[in-house]
Amino acid sequence: MTTLVTGGAGYIGSHAVKYLQAAGHSVVVVDNLDRGHRQAIPPNVPLKILDLRQTEELLKVLLDHKIDAVIHFAALAYIGESVENPLRYYDNNTAGTLSLLRAMERASVSRLVFSSTCATYGQPDEIPINEQTPQFPINPYGWSKLFAEQMLRDYTAQNETFAFVTLRYFNVTGCAADGSLGEDHDPETHLVPLLLRSALGRGPRFTIHGDDYDTPDGTCIRDYIHVDDLVAAHIMAMDALNDGDQRAYNLGIGRAYSVRDVIESTQRVTGIDVPVQIGPRRPGDPSQLCANPEKAQRELGWSAQLTDLDAIIETAWKWFRRYPDGYGRKAR
Repeated sequence: MTTLVTGGAGYIGSHAVKYLQAAGHSVVVVDNLDRGHRQAIPPNVPLKILDLRQTEELLKVLLDHKIDAVIHFAALAYIGESVENPLRYYDNNTAGTLSLLRAMERASVSRLVFSSTCATYGQPDEIPINEQTPQFPINPYGWSKLFAEQMLRDYTAQNETFAFVTLRYFNVTGCAADGSLGEDHDPETHLVPLLLRSALGRGPRFTIHGDDYDTPDGTCIRDYIHVDDLVAAHIMAMDALNDGDQRAYNLGIGRAYSVRDVIESTQRVTGIDVPVQIGPRRPGDPSQLCANPEKAQRELGWSAQLTDLDAIIETAWKWFRRYPDGYGRKAR
């Protein structure tokens, strides 16, 4: 099978490329390199530098490489940025998915794995969150993904051979277990990389964004899933698709940790007392998010293999010690 990975030069996408190759798939990557890294793509994987909204160019890639299925990661994914610039998110995430779907229709490519988010649930009334939890986002990022989900549902209802699965991520963290791939964003907003950069003296004092939430220690609570477990679910979901399928799965470990829990874990793993300060809440941040992953376990046979927080952070620490300033800037 030949799989197109959109956003394949990004954090999660590059890990998926690695996993797909290990599973024997041929892989082609589309990425505009706005936030991805060419260094994260193996030299034997074709990389097409283009934007998802370039429908004709996408169509050519699909036809030239005889693509069988698409795993669609390419998106902007900063909640705060989406609040400040919502139109950019709807243009990139929602309109970009529409362009991809149009190209797939014309190329007769009928299998899609869609990278979605738990942000589509907003601030749910019940925790943990299952797939029947009402979807009502509280930020434009979540809405941009939910609109794309609805578009896929509407399209599939009228195309009996098309099938898609939407995977709603909780907080993805960690790096490839062998240290070959990592997490390098600019700007960086993710908790674990910020803590590790601070521990290495490569970043400012770490800021807790709000310590007055309605949680046991006042900080936000999240479900942290290791990136290797996450991408494994994508391939299992892709292989399970049948004509007409409209599937959705929550991907997490089913256990949540507070920001202070993650700080303490990072300090245990690194042996470094990470400097911390308290700052204001970020707009659009829910207080608690935790997955109920039972549906994925039941229907796909998938479950997270790495569930210990210290062990997850240790994989990231391995990469950040080697590349403290990101790709292409290895520690001497």
